[in-house]
Amino acid sequence: MSSAAALNLQTPSRTPHQGMPPLDLSGPPISFFEFWPQRYFYAPMFLYWLWLTVKHGGRFTLPTIANPLMPMGGWIGESKAAVFDLAGSYARKFISPWASFERAANAKTPDAYAVVRAAGLTFPFVAKPDMGCRGVGVRRIRSEQELADYIAAFPVGQRIVFQELVDEEGEAGVFYVRRPGEQRGRIISLTLKYFPYVYGDGRSTLRELIERDRRAGPLAHIYLPRHKDRLGLVLAPGESFRIAFAGSHSRGTIFRNGNDFVTEAMTDAFDRIAKDVREFYFGRFDVRFSSIDELRAGVGFKIVEINGAGAEATHIWDRKTSLPAAYSALMQQYAAMWEIGATNARRGFKPARLLDFIRAYRDEVELWARYPLTE
Repeated sequence: MSSAAALNLQTPSRTPHQGMPPLDLSGPPISFFEFWPQRYFYAPMFLYWLWLTVKHGGRFTLPTIANPLMPMGGWIGESKAAVFDLAGSYARKFISPWASFERAANAKTPDAYAVVRAAGLTFPFVAKPDMGCRGVGVRRIRSEQELADYIAAFPVGQRIVFQELVDEEGEAGVFYVRRPGEQRGRIISLTLKYFPYVYGDGRSTLRELIERDRRAGPLAHIYLPRHKDRLGLVLAPGESFRIAFAGSHSRGTIFRNGNDFVTEAMTDAFDRIAKDVREFYFGRFDVRFSSIDELRAGVGFKIVEINGAGAEATHIWDRKTSLPAAYSALMQQYAAMWEIGATNARRGFKPARLLDFIRAYRDEVELWARYPLTE
């Protein structure tokens, strides 16, 4: 048994990125703006939001009814479990099984484990905040002790989502848009997500492998804290070690523009699913799969999250995307979001009050810092 396997840290043995298109490593490892602080990168977009607000009658919170049955339209304060509950019987066939559990002050591990078992979940499974984004707080749970540790580290009064582990190398973000009244929606963005690996040489420690890797090295501050208990591990020659689990760009997963892989069959598949999620018009399906060919055929995938108006066309984080191209993609996305919100307002749905939106934003940002460390 290899050193990593002996510590039970890895997924079952498989080729890294199995089932995905070959990972293109040409060009720069990261773009110059890829990890800018959010307040700098999104400053021009905030100005664009203000312009859209003026264009649509001064209603800044119209996106909160882009998906009118989601809390805040999924723009902020989105409950993962509440969104899953909007899915009909057809859409649920594609969603990885889940259950939710409130972390009460007197929460006990056996109570949480009973919820897990009742949902048909077994170790290992995934735990994540019910209200969270950008991969915050996502971890694999392999034992009752890890479950107890996760619950102990979780904020009191908040809900945890437990979900079946879809243990595949393939992950993608499928961004879907359909205006109310349209017969068919479309996929406006496909992001292919590659989990980063380092490879042993029989001499170097995990810390050394991460720090001198062409891409991981500049982002060592993201990877090292989550592996602090095993940074001295020495991998055998050629042995692979996955250094990120959550499929989030901000947590270190590699994103590539997959728009050329979108097919009519794939669009039809997600259109049918989206129409079986009540009043869902705008957002991103995060899916895992074993074969890109199956995904393109519209089969063989499992949905791990459905994100609403707060989602992003994440193909912009491909290191070859230029800053003007990234802003152009976001502007098209936001224009559609405000237009759908305005249409739903004409249908009788009422956007959130601005004060309520600001409070929800503050509450969610405050929670991010209190969640357990992302794996």
